Amino acid sequence: MNETEKTQLLGMTPDELAAYLKALGQPAFRAKQVFSWLHQGAAFEQMSNLPKALRETLAETCTANPVAVLETIESKLDGTIKLLYRLPDGHVIEGVLMRYKYGNTLCLSTQVGCRMGCAFCASTLDGCARSLTPAEMLGQIVCANGVLAPQGQKVGNIVLMGSGEPLDNYDNVVKFLRILRMEGGLCIGMRSVSLSTCGLVENMRRFAQEDLPVTLSLSLHAPNDEVRKKLMPVARKYGMDDVLDACRYYIEKTGRRVIFEYALVHGVNADPAQAVELAGRLRGMQCHVNLIPLNSVPERGLTGVTEREVDAFRHALEQKGISVTRRREMGDDIEGACGQLRRRYIKDNNLNCET
Repeated sequence: MNETEKTQLLGMTPDELAAYLKALGQPAFRAKQVFSWLHQGAAFEQMSNLPKALRETLAETCTANPVAVLETIESKLDGTIKLLYRLPDGHVIEGVLMRYKYGNTLCLSTQVGCRMGCAFCASTLDGCARSLTPAEMLGQIVCANGVLAPQGQKVGNIVLMGSGEPLDNYDNVVKFLRILRMEGGLCIGMRSVSLSTCGLVENMRRFAQEDLPVTLSLSLHAPNDEVRKKLMPVARKYGMDDVLDACRYYIEKTGRRVIFEYALVHGVNADPAQAVELAGRLRGMQCHVNLIPLNSVPERGLTGVTEREVDAFRHALEQKGISVTRRREMGDDIEGACGQLRRRYIKDNNLNCET
C-alpha cells in the first residue's frame, strides 16, 4: 500500500483508536496500548504487547508516524537543532528544537508553506501547498523526542510558529492540541504551548472558546493599519482595532496574557515615535511585546535593524509602561529563520514545492 493511502493512527484519539481496532476484531483495551506506543515513537514491530498478527496488519495498512527526519543541523553557538522533515506525499517541512535551561522547546509547522503573504517571512514565498494533519503535527514532536532520547530528554514546550498560519488550519490544529495534552500520550499541557497567528479575527474569537488556554502570540509588527498593510496582506481584511479587540476577548475568556510579536524592519516600523504610538494602542491590556530584529529576506528587499535601534524602540515602550523584551536569537548559524532550510533543500534537489 502506498504511504499516502495508509491510515495515520497517530492523529487518532483513544476513542477513535478503539473504534478502529474494534473493526479489526480487537478488544477495547488495545487502544490504550497502541496510543501509548505511538506517542513513544515505536514502530509497529516494537509494540511487544500486541499480537503478532495485529502488528503485521497495522504495518500493512497504517503508519505509526507519517513524519520522518531527513536532516538535522545543530548550532555550534547554542545547541539549537534545525530539523527537516519529510511527509508521506514527499513534501518537506521544518522545525526548530531550542535548548533552554528550563527545558526543550520545539517550534513546529502547521502547514506546508503559508498563504498569508507576510513580507518578512520566507515560509510564504511559495504559497501554501496544503495543511498538515494532526498526526503530522504530533509526528514532529515524536521525531524531536527521538533526537533528544540519547540525552534522556524530551520536548516540554511547543510553539506553533513554524511554517503556516495555525488558525488557517483550524480544525486540525484544535484536534492536535486536544490529543497533545491527553494522558498516556505526549501529555503536554496547554500552558506549555504558544500559538502564533497573524490575526484571523473570527477564528481568534472561536479559539478563545475552545477551553485550550494556550499562550496566544499575535504577529502585530506595526503601530497602525497603514504600516501593517505594507507588511501583512491580512491587514487589508482585518484592521488593528478588530484584531486587538479579539485579543482582549481572548484574555477575558482564558485569563492568559497575549504576546505581541514585533519584527523590527529598518525604515518601516522601528522608529521610537512608532513605539509610542504602539504603546497607546496596548495601554491597559494584559500583554507583553516581543521585539524581533528582522532576519533579512533578500527576496522582499527588507533589512534588519541595529542594536541601537532595538534599544531605542524598547526604551520608548518601557517609558510608556509596556512590558517588553528582545527575543533571544537562536540558531543564527544554521538557517534558523522560518522557511530557509526548506527552501534550500527544495532548490538543491530541484523539487516543485507547489505539488
